Amino acid sequence: MRRSIVTIVTLVFTLAGYELAHAAAPQIKQVNVNGTKLTYQEQGRGRPIVLVHGAITDYRTWDGQREAVAAHHHFIALTMRYFGTDPWPDEGAKYSMKTPTDDLVAFIQNLNAGPVDLVGWSYSGPIALLVAVQHPELVRSLFLHEPSTLAFVTDPADLKVATEDRTAMVAPGTAAAKAGDVAGAAKIIFNSVNGQADLFDTVPPLARTMLLDNARTLPISLSAPPPPAITCEQLGQIKVPTMVAMGELTRSFYKVAAGAVARCIPGAKLVVIPKGRHAAPVQATSPFNDALLRFLTGN
Repeated sequence: MRRSIVTIVTLVFTLAGYELAHAAAPQIKQVNVNGTKLTYQEQGRGRPIVLVHGAITDYRTWDGQREAVAAHHHFIALTMRYFGTDPWPDEGAKYSMKTPTDDLVAFIQNLNAGPVDLVGWSYSGPIALLVAVQHPELVRSLFLHEPSTLAFVTDPADLKVATEDRTAMVAPGTAAAKAGDVAGAAKIIFNSVNGQADLFDTVPPLARTMLLDNARTLPISLSAPPPPAITCEQLGQIKVPTMVAMGELTRSFYKVAAGAVARCIPGAKLVVIPKGRHAAPVQATSPFNDALLRFLTGN
C-alpha cells in the first residue's frame, strides 16, 4: 500500500514537472493583424510583458532576456511588419512609424493582453510612446532603451550635438545600402551606432544571423517618411511607471534622446546600463536584465 502511494505521488510530481516544463518552452506563433500576419514568440505565464525590437532586428533580439523574463512573467516578443524572415505583404509601401504603431495596438488588442508592460528599444521606442499616448488603456508600464528620436530635445546645444552625431553615425551605412550592399550596410550600421568597429563580430551568432536576415529592410527604412508628430507636452500625459535606459558607453545621440524622453514623462526614471552601448540587450545582457527585472518587479 505504501509503495503504491509513493508510486502515485512520484507520478503526480513527474507529470506536474513535465507540464511546467512544457508550459515554459518558448513557442513561435502568428496572428493576423491589419491585413498581414505578424510573428511573435512567447514563453512563461503571468503578467504580459510585450517586447518590441529595433531596426534591422526581430523578436530574436530579445533572446538574452527571454528566460529571465519568462521565469516570472508572460514573455511576448513581437516581430514588426517587414522584419524577420517572413515574406513581405507588399514591397514596403506601408513602411513608416505609423504602420507599426497601428499594428502594435491591434496586436495587443487581438491577444486581449492589455494592459501590458511595454518594452521598446531604439526604433520601437517612439512606437511604444505613441501607443502609450494614443491608447493609455493598453499600457501598464514603459521600459525604453535608448528611444531613437530627437523630437523632445529643446536645448539647442544638445540638439546640435545629437544631430551631428546621428549624421556621422548613419552616413557610412547609408552609402553602402544605396550602393546595393545591404549586408555590408547592416554590419557597418550596427558597429557605428554602437561606437565599436568590431562589435558585429563579437555578438552571439544568433544576433549576427538576425541582423543579416533583416538587412533587406534598410532600403525602405532609409527612405521612410518622418514619424508622426508628438510633443513633450503629449508625453506629459503618460501616467504609467516609466524607465528610460541608456548605455554607459553609448553615443551622444542616444544619450541626448534618452535624457529628453525621461524629462518629458512625469516621474520617469533614467537608468544607466554599466558598460552598455546601444546594443546593451545583446552586448551587456546581464546588467540590462538586472535593470529591466528590477523595474518590472517594482511595478
